Amino acid sequence: MRLQSDNTMFPKTRMRRLRQDRIRNLVAETKLSAKDLICPIFVDETIKESVEIESMPGQYRVPLDTVADEAREIEDLGIPAIILFGIPETKDEEGTSAYDDCGIIQQAVQNIRNVTRDLTIITDLCLCEYTTHGHCGIVDYDTKTVLNDPTLPVLGKVAVSHARSGADIVAPSGMMDGMVRAIRTALDIDGFTDTPIMSYSAKYCSCFYGPFRDAADSGYAFGDRSGYQMDPANSNEALREVELDIDEGADIVMVKPAMPYLDVLRRVKTRYMMPTAAYQVSGEYAMIAAASRMGWLNYDQAVHESLLAIKRAGADMIITYFAKDAARMLSKL
Repeated sequence: MRLQSDNTMFPKTRMRRLRQDRIRNLVAETKLSAKDLICPIFVDETIKESVEIESMPGQYRVPLDTVADEAREIEDLGIPAIILFGIPETKDEEGTSAYDDCGIIQQAVQNIRNVTRDLTIITDLCLCEYTTHGHCGIVDYDTKTVLNDPTLPVLGKVAVSHARSGADIVAPSGMMDGMVRAIRTALDIDGFTDTPIMSYSAKYCSCFYGPFRDAADSGYAFGDRSGYQMDPANSNEALREVELDIDEGADIVMVKPAMPYLDVLRRVKTRYMMPTAAYQVSGEYAMIAAASRMGWLNYDQAVHESLLAIKRAGADMIITYFAKDAARMLSKL
């Protein structure tokens, strides 16, 4: 019997593998695309050049002068949306710079709008980056508590200011009771009836936010956020929170963080069948990035598998710091 040489066997083996991969892709139950991704951008009013975030290697704060270039690169990668977080030059106890029509986010939206074609611009409404105390609302210093009701009109002002600047979607993340209704009312009164609300409906009090506080300069001066963010032990509560937001007018609901709460994500999507976002947060990013740099994980495989799991659990859209790298990977599949 005539034996084939290695030179003739290798192409056949390679072709067989390629054929198997094509068949696997054909029957795959979950499809991941760059169109599923939302890319965060940190816009910093205090810098002139991009600064790498120490706890999130590969991620940067960008200055206002170059944020439009960053957004255009994201759009060119086929990613349909960005979410903006602002680091202002001026902070105060009530976060008034958050609703300044000449504020960092408002200017960033306008700059991005001038150079992009179809990119959807989402703006985060949380006050933590804009307050001196780093909490997500107005604070009573005597009792060291966040005051829910006095915070609501402030969030309405921020939403209107962002919509006025050209934001496509506003995203309240502070977990204040009644925030969606307050924002919807404020937008409608000012004529922004078509501006959707993406609510951080089930946002857990999580240790996985640690690197974000470094990225957004939003560490808190006292206490923690357990008084207004969700207990990680609770799943049924998440459904109640989501339902309240839907009743108040949320157009998109969100679960945050993503990977540790895939069960909650699945329950939310199955119960309400609403457009559902999941946020793969800074700690999730940092773990994969660090392990990959140490050679303990394959970066591309870990990124793809983690995003695929979030999509499989029910997310229609995924906010992820891996967005640009994932889009490049997916374009080669």
